[in-house]
Amino acid sequence: MPSTAAAAAAAAANQPDELIRRLRSGDGAVKLKALRELKNQIIGNRTKKLSYIKLGTVADVVGVLASSVSIDSDPGSGSGSSLIVESAAIIGSFACGVDAGVKAVLEAGAFPHLFRILSNPNEKVVDTTARSLRMIFQSRLAPKYDFSKNENADCLISLLNSDNENVTGLGASIITHSCKTIADQKILSSAGVLRRLITLLNGSLYQREASLEALTAMLSSNSAVISNFVDLDNGRALSSLINLMEDKSPRTRLLASTCLIVIGRTCSSYLQDIELKNKLILILVELLEEPDRVGDEVPFALAKLIVDREDLQRLAFEANALDKLCNFLQRETLQPKRFEGLLLAIAELCSRLESCRSKFFSLKVLNLVTNSLKHDAADVRTVACICLRNVTRSVKKLSAGYFMNEMVVDPLIQLLHDSSNSVQVAALSVISNIVVDFANRKSIFLRCGGIKELVRLSQSMDPTLRLNAVLALKNFVFLADNSSKECVLAELTVSTLVSLICDPEPKVQEQALAFVRNILESGIDSIKPVFTEDGIIINAVGRQVRNALDLNVCLEGIYALGNVATGNELHKEAVMHQILEPQVNGPSQSVLMKFLQGNNSQLRVGAIWCIINLTYPDGPGTSSRIARLRDGGVICQLKKLADDPCLDAKFRVKTALVQCVNNNSCAK
Repeated sequence: MPSTAAAAAAAAANQPDELIRRLRSGDGAVKLKALRELKNQIIGNRTKKLSYIKLGTVADVVGVLASSVSIDSDPGSGSGSSLIVESAAIIGSFACGVDAGVKAVLEAGAFPHLFRILSNPNEKVVDTTARSLRMIFQSRLAPKYDFSKNENADCLISLLNSDNENVTGLGASIITHSCKTIADQKILSSAGVLRRLITLLNGSLYQREASLEALTAMLSSNSAVISNFVDLDNGRALSSLINLMEDKSPRTRLLASTCLIVIGRTCSSYLQDIELKNKLILILVELLEEPDRVGDEVPFALAKLIVDREDLQRLAFEANALDKLCNFLQRETLQPKRFEGLLLAIAELCSRLESCRSKFFSLKVLNLVTNSLKHDAADVRTVACICLRNVTRSVKKLSAGYFMNEMVVDPLIQLLHDSSNSVQVAALSVISNIVVDFANRKSIFLRCGGIKELVRLSQSMDPTLRLNAVLALKNFVFLADNSSKECVLAELTVSTLVSLICDPEPKVQEQALAFVRNILESGIDSIKPVFTEDGIIINAVGRQVRNALDLNVCLEGIYALGNVATGNELHKEAVMHQILEPQVNGPSQSVLMKFLQGNNSQLRVGAIWCIINLTYPDGPGTSSRIARLRDGGVICQLKKLADDPCLDAKFRVKTALVQCVNNNSCAK
């Protein structure tokens, strides 16, 4: 057994400071031994990696690599070769799965040295270097490879044509990491990369999987490249891809399926066969059982396949995908990534089909999803909100007041203070659904402090938060009783509402006007608030109707004014002033005539509704208003719309003309 002194000496030699000192030694043998000791310490040990990264060790290792390449006259042999192999392996290890390591490697200038070494005659040197570069390219921090440079494109082709599988894998990894634009895809396709990648599908497992990932990047959202791929060898390339869905390797099956999903999302004609769609879904559902990385990625692939595709959602539902996903969700230990994927897949399944939502509730997982709103991972909290947003589209459950309870409302309101904007926006999207609450249990949301938080976010500097907060407020006052509306208006204040109506963002303006429109839909008492503080709300609405360029803003505004026109004589006269009177320093044509003569049928219908409400029979001022409308050319224009191509406009015009004629006859 070694003596205590010898053991102590060995331990001291392995101390970071001592090891770094030896890395800087001028003696190649000392450096080589230090490199091997460092490699043994950091491989598979994230804590050790981070510790050495903080000490600046990466720069020392890159220094050894650089000196071994540039100083040694024959780096492909002897100790020079060994130093390169060890230092390259360590650089790859530092970069493997640790962003801080990738950052340190890049800052130390390792990248050009590693690429230069790929031309080394020593196979082991090249093999190790290719593996290290591939680890770097697996990180989002890796620099983008510029395919537009001829020398880079030539280098990539040479990598893909190599007999070394790690080198070809590196070439495929570069494509996967850097091929992000249509221009990139076009360059690679024109260079014949598609054909080479297809050839690699017949290579080793490693080459096959790297090639599938690269193909997915090249085909993504590019119909032209997809067509080139499908046409290769009379369709044999596509057939090869379909056959790989039955490969014995679970990861190969997943990657082949993912590639087909990309093709189908962009060119649905290539994924029309019902048997192929069924097969794809069944394979993904089966792969849910896989452990580790494959099992983590499968739910995301399934979600991508079925998003916005009701036919595929139905097939997935019939394949019991929802049951399996929910069963997995109930397992005790789930890594955040898999948890996120499961929630996302469930969310997409429940996005359109009421049958899926009903099944979701029958599987008793609502509490699990609600509890995940408190998950440590922001991505999980976000997707949990998306899942709740989709299941709360169930009109049946909303009508029953199913979601308006403290168990659901409280955690959602807490998320409005989340440090992640994405979580806040996602939480607002759920709240926008549940506050509709046809069962009229809105007092629960008020009692939990929800309105106060929505008003706070309606004044956020972030336009997305502001928009979604106003949208939620709009939905809350939909069909709410006057008491609830008064509470909201008191919290919001007139000045804040006016600022939202005049917000720099047209979408916020639209939702603020829709909020006003919903406020006004409870009879004459609900109209009074828009006339407080000298009528600044109705004046703001009128200004937007007259001046806004956005169609939806004008539309919400004209309907809001139409609602005001259902009120008393004072209210009707205020609307007449906003839509009929020419404005000071404005166009001579009234906004009412502008809409009636315009090409947009929705605005014509909105304007006609205003006229109907303004000329409703038996009002003391109706005849006077009709006369002013006639003088303004409105009645004449209505007659021209008697055969409006829009049936809704045509029908409403008849009502308006009948009212105007009858009132006019009575006046005579």
